[in-house]
Amino acid sequence: MVSNIQKEKAEKFLKFHHDDEILVLLNSWDIGSSRLIEACGYKAIATTSMGMAASLGYPDCQIMQLSEMLEIITGIVKGVQAPVTVDIEAGYGNNLDEIIDSVKKIIATGIVGINIEDSINMSPVLIDEVEFCDRIAAIRSLSDSLGFHLVINARTDSFYTSFGSPKEKLSESIRRGNKYREAGADCIFVQPVWEKETIAMLVKEINAPINILSNPTIGEGVPPSVRELQDMGVARLSLGSSLMKATLALIKKVANEISAEGTSSILLDAMTPISETILAYKMATGQTK
Repeated sequence: MVSNIQKEKAEKFLKFHHDDEILVLLNSWDIGSSRLIEACGYKAIATTSMGMAASLGYPDCQIMQLSEMLEIITGIVKGVQAPVTVDIEAGYGNNLDEIIDSVKKIIATGIVGINIEDSINMSPVLIDEVEFCDRIAAIRSLSDSLGFHLVINARTDSFYTSFGSPKEKLSESIRRGNKYREAGADCIFVQPVWEKETIAMLVKEINAPINILSNPTIGEGVPPSVRELQDMGVARLSLGSSLMKATLALIKKVANEISAEGTSSILLDAMTPISETILAYKMATGQTK
């Protein structure tokens, strides 16, 4: 059963995709990171599948069990006031019936949106677009039957995995994006793209709000700023797994420095000023004093 609060949050989250201001999502992996992001003023919480998997010691790509993911999501939804959208990768199922059963359980946690992708384990061959449209349509039908509008962010991995030239990958992304929109998706997520010309073409040719991944390690030069992406018409910007990767990288750097040098200057720099670190801890743990 979907509560009125869940319905209202879903409507609010959907509206964010059509506001003049771009929706920026930092992508969390547990209650603490979600609370901190919300306390910093972000109006919605989005999970990263890689981040959640890494926090449990798993690699990405649906190695984490659905039951484990449901436990994390339930805690996040209860721990924040903002709408929560969750990365469900390829849907946690080997067929349509299994995927719909998984989505039912995910909706029951109180979330208002999902990401679902058209690749499996980042295979070079994407899921057949007709089959993927059937998945989107079935999820939309499930959402309708529950009396609320689940925000579906359909991700195409054409640029990640497909064979062909950049032009061919762009064409496939546009074709798939429009088909997914027609099937019932609310937003189309295309990654990894960072060239302004490519992003502008996606915004122009796909008849849906566009989600772009912020990844400073992609491509050359300075990536577009949030303001530039907003001016280009991008509706949604995600950090994806970047925050978790940065956290893990910091742990490794600190461990290596202590092991090799016997010092912890990297850790000290990261925690300076200490007052900011204490404040961040309080925000993450819901403390007001």
